[in-house]
Amino acid sequence: MKKYDVAFAVAGSLMTIIFILLVNYLTSPNYHWFIYPCFALLFWPVSVYASKQRNHAKLAFLHSLLIIAFLVIQNYLETPKYPWFLYAVFPILWWPILTSLGKRAGHLSVAILGSSSIIIYYVVLNVFLAPGFPWAIFPAFVVLWWPLSIYHARRRTFKKFSIHASILIAVFFVTVNAMTTPNEIWAVYPIFGTLWWPLSMYHFAR
Repeated sequence: MKKYDVAFAVAGSLMTIIFILLVNYLTSPNYHWFIYPCFALLFWPVSVYASKQRNHAKLAFLHSLLIIAFLVIQNYLETPKYPWFLYAVFPILWWPILTSLGKRAGHLSVAILGSSSIIIYYVVLNVFLAPGFPWAIFPAFVVLWWPLSIYHARRRTFKKFSIHASILIAVFFVTVNAMTTPNEIWAVYPIFGTLWWPLSMYHFAR
């Protein structure tokens, strides 16, 4: 039975997709809701195929292509004039990249390269697709935790990590405060709460 697993998954998903297409056409032909269950069903044969080969990199690559294809189709059907799918494409592509790297994915050089490329990618999107507000600082703040965490985790410098992370959080909130509401200073509240992290680490070490 195991040698027919892939064929069974393909046949089962195709039969179900055809059934859903017919139901969609007969009940609500003006709304293409079949895309959502069909998209989920495609993961079945792809997962079985990649799992039988014990190739996690191929599984991540095929799943990434499916997700990107789904986003592109949704973008084209709903808002074809604005390519919002680009916001998700680049981070999704890092899934197969990191999977193919294996143990090397935990290296600091990979984290620096990955975070830098993601920041540059979103800065470019910010400039060309939505230049009205510098929203790229939000994904930049998120991905900067990647190299910062790996750097201190490999050196086991957890107290320094709390200090550097607190500085990163403080800079982020001060920047957001200055850009959004410069007349009202609210950044001190989250910064004050963050300062308890390095203080607690210091007293724990003592």
